[in-house]
Amino acid sequence: MKKILLLGSGELGKEFVIAAQRLGQHVIACDSYAGAPAMQVADECEVFSMLDGEALETVVRKHKPDIIVPEIEAIRTEKLYDFEKEGIQVTPSARAVNFTMNRKAIRDLAAKDLGLKTAHYYYAKTFEELKAGADKVGFPCIVKPLMSSSGKGQSLVRGCDDLQHAWEYGMSGSRGDVKELIIEEFIDFDYEITLLTVTQKNGPTLFCAPIGHVQKGGDYRESFQPIAMKEEHLKEAQRMAAAVTEALTGAGIWGVEFFISNKGGVYFSELSPRPHDTGMVTLAGTQNFNEFELHCRAVLGLPIPCIKQLRIGASAVILSGIASQNQPEYTGLEKTCEEDADIRIFGKPTTRLNRRMGVVVCNGPLDGNLNALREKAKRLASYVELK
Repeated sequence: MKKILLLGSGELGKEFVIAAQRLGQHVIACDSYAGAPAMQVADECEVFSMLDGEALETVVRKHKPDIIVPEIEAIRTEKLYDFEKEGIQVTPSARAVNFTMNRKAIRDLAAKDLGLKTAHYYYAKTFEELKAGADKVGFPCIVKPLMSSSGKGQSLVRGCDDLQHAWEYGMSGSRGDVKELIIEEFIDFDYEITLLTVTQKNGPTLFCAPIGHVQKGGDYRESFQPIAMKEEHLKEAQRMAAAVTEALTGAGIWGVEFFISNKGGVYFSELSPRPHDTGMVTLAGTQNFNEFELHCRAVLGLPIPCIKQLRIGASAVILSGIASQNQPEYTGLEKTCEEDADIRIFGKPTTRLNRRMGVVVCNGPLDGNLNALREKAKRLASYVELK
């Protein structure tokens, strides 16, 4: 049995804890607030700010974990190098977590070091730099924080008049102590995908079937698997994903995002060194292992012979329509109880407007109608309300 310190205890962390415990592991769930989803199923929990390096070190010394598994970006990541040097396994690696903590390091690695195709981009620490960057990439463009989560702080800027709002919204959406924005060329893409990529300690890199997704305000709303795409585009995405994960090193699952343009080809977008929110579609039983089981097995060094696509699947999120500090109550759950459908309530103790509180997942046969399945998932999710 390994002792695992989970840094971040949201809905993705909760599913990871369940996967780890099914393999007999001991998990300490950490977050900045009590009662976080993963804490509800973990063996132990700690409440502290993971941006506080001293507090993080205190928790590590107290529990003496074998493995540290980051689930969020807002961590004093430079400390992870020290823990790794002491022999504690960091997932996927301290290098990977540090590089992907903010968009500058990972974008420069992909575009400049590895030569992957990306949108043209510039950085801005001041409003003047933001205006200069927007002039260079042109309008429309995308503005977002270097460090954020769930799309917070991201804007589509259509012209000069939108820049002030983008600046203020981007800075307010920044997480941690990194206050810098990235200005990206707007790619006229046909669709975007997440390619879940699994790197192993002693095995080949594996890929899940590509996941299509829809975002609003930079945040995931629905996902579906597998999305139909040209074979040459899939192969290019796999090549890029293998290159960037190899450069970052380590074992685990990675959510690698791409823009796909039928005219321009494949553009690398972003990467997360952990299970991905769009990958919750795998909870529908689309694969022989869902993304959390794959992550756990890779972290533990258990061999993963293959990833098999068993069914098509779709997911749709349940958003809060209220803001309250009280424990939410849910209505309409009985309406989601249809064939080949399931619901996961995350168990977040409080609500705010449009906070992601649960997800509906549906599956169907491999030769089924994916568009119809997507509509089913969205319909079932719409039945659930919070009060």
